[in-house]
Amino acid sequence: MYLVSMTIKLDSAPRSNFKRKRLLSRDLAVAARVSCAFLLALAFVPLPASAQTPSPAPNSARNLLAPSQPPTSTGPIVTTNAVTAPSGYVLSANDQVAVEVFGEDDLRANGRLNAEGNLSLPLLGSVHLSGLTLTQATARVTELYARDYLVNPKVNVMLISYAKRRFTVLGQVNRPGSFEMPDGSPGGIDLLEAVAMAGGYTRIAAPERITVRRQGANGDEILKVDGKRLARGTGGGKSSFKVLPGDTITVGESIF
Repeated sequence: MYLVSMTIKLDSAPRSNFKRKRLLSRDLAVAARVSCAFLLALAFVPLPASAQTPSPAPNSARNLLAPSQPPTSTGPIVTTNAVTAPSGYVLSANDQVAVEVFGEDDLRANGRLNAEGNLSLPLLGSVHLSGLTLTQATARVTELYARDYLVNPKVNVMLISYAKRRFTVLGQVNRPGSFEMPDGSPGGIDLLEAVAMAGGYTRIAAPERITVRRQGANGDEILKVDGKRLARGTGGGKSSFKVLPGDTITVGESIF
């Protein structure tokens, strides 16, 4: 009886040890899986904005190291749409001009001279420019700005477009009417050119009997011109006759 009980005890001891080892291994495996899940959860948690390292802006170092470019212009800005006025051209009412002061963008002005020949300029108000050449107008504006506002101002006065200057051709021409002076000849054109712009003489025209009515300081005056002699170059010392803005040309009719 004693031997049998000892045998049972000896057989049951290894079994209990094996069972405890299996339980321990299972607990370790469970703990390992829990740890892995915890670490994975931490990997997907977003960091606070303050903890993130800001990436430098592209080319920021290059922008800091690059030296600033100094202005290369040393004079007044020239407006590209200015027209080339004839030498000595005198400004008059309704001419469009631009005024620029170097380094002072707020003082730019662009407009037409009013009926009195004045142009409104920043700080200066109304300035009379009619009757002056572009060079004289530049000197005038420079003087006014230097007097009270600027030190050694650099001013540029440019002609943008001519005033609408017209003349009229009546009588024996093919297309009588009012015409604008060409931009290249704002001060006047040749009489024969004016007749050509009106379509030339009619079949019954009398070129030797042309009258030109012109507005003068003392009122209208009537000028008589022989267009036939002008065309032949025998105008009695005058090879041409200039038509001025505002002139009215009348071509007479032949008398049979």
